[in-house]
Amino acid sequence: MKYTLQFGMVLLVGMILFGCSKTTPPDPFGPVPDENQMRWQEMEYYAFVHFSLNTYTDQAWGFGDEDLKLFNPEELDTRQWARICKEAGMKGIIITAKHHCGFCLWPTETTAYSVENTPWKDGKGDVLRELAEACEEYGLKLGIYVSPWDRNHPDYGKPEYITAFRKQIEEVLTNYGDVFEIWFDGANGGDGYYDGANETRKIDRTTYYDWQPTYKMIRELQPNIVIWNDGGNRADLRWVGTEEGYVGETNWSLLDSTGEVEWGMLHFGLADGNAWVPAEVNTSIRPEWFYHPAEDDKVKTVPQLMDTYYKSIGRNATLLLNFPIMPNGLIHPNDEKAALGMARAVNESFAVNLAENAKAEASNVRGNADRFNALKAIDDDNETYWATDDSITNASLIIDLGKPTLFNRFMAQEFIRLGQRVKSFTLDVYMNGDWTEVAKATTIGYKRIIRFPSVEATKVRFTITSSKCCPVISGIGVYNAPVFLTAPSVIRNKLGEVTISTNDIGPVFYYTLDGSEPTTASKKYTGPFNADGKKVIKAIAFDPSSGKTSPVGIAKFDISKKNWKILNVTDGNAGFIFDGNTATTWHQRDKKMPVDLVVDLGDTYKISGFRYLPDQNKWSSGIISHYKLFVSKNNNDWQRVSGGEFSNIKNNPVWQVKHFNVTPARYIRLQALKNTFGDNVAGYAEVDIITIH
Repeated sequence: MKYTLQFGMVLLVGMILFGCSKTTPPDPFGPVPDENQMRWQEMEYYAFVHFSLNTYTDQAWGFGDEDLKLFNPEELDTRQWARICKEAGMKGIIITAKHHCGFCLWPTETTAYSVENTPWKDGKGDVLRELAEACEEYGLKLGIYVSPWDRNHPDYGKPEYITAFRKQIEEVLTNYGDVFEIWFDGANGGDGYYDGANETRKIDRTTYYDWQPTYKMIRELQPNIVIWNDGGNRADLRWVGTEEGYVGETNWSLLDSTGEVEWGMLHFGLADGNAWVPAEVNTSIRPEWFYHPAEDDKVKTVPQLMDTYYKSIGRNATLLLNFPIMPNGLIHPNDEKAALGMARAVNESFAVNLAENAKAEASNVRGNADRFNALKAIDDDNETYWATDDSITNASLIIDLGKPTLFNRFMAQEFIRLGQRVKSFTLDVYMNGDWTEVAKATTIGYKRIIRFPSVEATKVRFTITSSKCCPVISGIGVYNAPVFLTAPSVIRNKLGEVTISTNDIGPVFYYTLDGSEPTTASKKYTGPFNADGKKVIKAIAFDPSSGKTSPVGIAKFDISKKNWKILNVTDGNAGFIFDGNTATTWHQRDKKMPVDLVVDLGDTYKISGFRYLPDQNKWSSGIISHYKLFVSKNNNDWQRVSGGEFSNIKNNPVWQVKHFNVTPARYIRLQALKNTFGDNVAGYAEVDIITIH
């Protein structure tokens, strides 16, 4: 008995000294998410809705002087919004309760510029109340956007405005139930109505809002909330430096808690950051954020939305996808169709995890303990994980599929409650008796999805080539996703020559010239062809091997540019602005603002508008933000027909379309007044006009 007791004590001591040190979980490494950030990360995908007075004025940003009588969405149905978002697989909705124009979608004590003074429901309506109730009915979480900039409020730029702004925040966080996220736009200060002052007001965005007391109030009112703000204000989440639907392939969920934040930090995070500030990708289902009828045929296709999915959720971020609400108060059917199509595509792509019933083995298992073995990475439980010994920072895990299996996607997840660790990894497949590398990548984080051409293999080898400390992998997936063809690009050059292309390999194209829907019975594309004059060209890509067709690519062309001439410059590269290729640009660099671009159209036309596309590199110094447009019949007597700002053009450098009263003219003069960098460069990717017959 004595011997047995002594042996037991020795065994227990041995377990404590040797076993437990290797079978206990790894210690957290570096910053880790708090519970609010963790709940938010697990949502993955949720909606923006943009709706305000500028919905009724066809503007990107309201100036603050829009007539309250315009707001009367007689068919407004937030239950329609919620139903679509739920069916699309989204977990919540963030509404622009107040955009830059200052108009409030709820009755507020802080301003008369609200729904309370509109015709809608005789001033007794409350869009936030209706949305909160719809979200509760459909099991969605509610988020609220309140713009710090207010182009209507008389006190904007003064200390008194901060009191009103905080009161607005208090109202929306007190009266509408639980709010999962509050969103503060980074646009701050500039020209506005300001209760009739009609002036430019500049603020120091780093100090004016005094964010820390505001954050404290927010957290007291909504303890489970996360705060989105631009990079310099150190909120819970960060912008990724673009509104185009992607974050960096390397994406650390870390930033520094102090110091300046540059674009690269927003886009890629900081590997050695001392604060957990994960990335949220925000983009719109259309080119712009608010509804514009001209964009009804420019809704992103399912392949485009899937590309966004892989470059956001698939790169350790969440996806915030915007629906612009129509003036009648509903989501457009085209937007609904695209969002539900994306939901089906996601479900089809990830319905079957080929790794779930496979065998798995790892090169190292923490303490040789079953609780950390390779199977924990494929058990469909994100609370369990494969982990290695503390000293191991590179390791591999092999999944045996049992037979030749076709697949083209790989997913990995870290157990981020213990921190983000992996710096790089490779993916190899075993086929034809040998290992072949099919992909390599950098960070993982909460979720990383890798795309590669389809392979048929019996085994998959996931190798962590570098890690900050011992890796902890909570999920691995192997999938065979269906093929999605991208809508073809249709380009017409200055001479009227049309080219149809796509990034996909292998498809053939069919097209129409009369605006009708193309089919495989339409004209087959065999090479560039001439299509002069006003045309609506539609094209599809067709994959003969699968029999699948792409969404329709649409291009609307106005008059031919073959006789256009730039009169006030001699630079031969200036012709890039007429070549139909959005990737080529030209910059005027030899003059101070304002800078004029004078074009002879070669004949007189009835002009009703113009279009400007900036350099697609949003960090270019030549993106025009403010302009005037003049027209002339004789290049001598000029008439101003348009002027103002290209709202939000730096963050969303899409086609800028401006309409005006029909005016006969042969010459146009586009005058650049200011650009987004504040220097003297005027840049152009394309310039076009809109005519009527």
